[in-house]
Amino acid sequence: MPPESPESPESPSATDRLDDDDYPAYTMGRAAEMIGATPGFLRAIGEARLITPLRSEGGHRRYSRYQLRIAARARELVDSGTPIDAACRIVILEDQLEEALRLNDALRQPAAGRGEADS
Repeated sequence: MPPESPESPESPSATDRLDDDDYPAYTMGRAAEMIGATPGFLRAIGEARLITPLRSEGGHRRYSRYQLRIAARARELVDSGTPIDAACRIVILEDQLEEALRLNDALRQPAAGRGEADS
């Protein structure tokens, strides 16, 4: 009899997690290294609630690729002289604007189709 798979049918496979931007795959040290920052910077943007890392069973912070992109943008702003709290607010507003524009475009798509059908 073959051994049972450690993964249930509902759980994502390891390869699925590699493609998941929200999977918390990176330790604090690795995440800081990837964006050229310090662990203290990651803690600071966490305290400012820009990102909320997930915690491993041992309580260690874990970051996703999506969170690292946000952290990297905040780091760019801080490196250019923006205070960390202001940088976090800017990144949040940029993210909200991007989402609003995406939703606006999605709502316009059906409207454009109806306009052509009425002609």
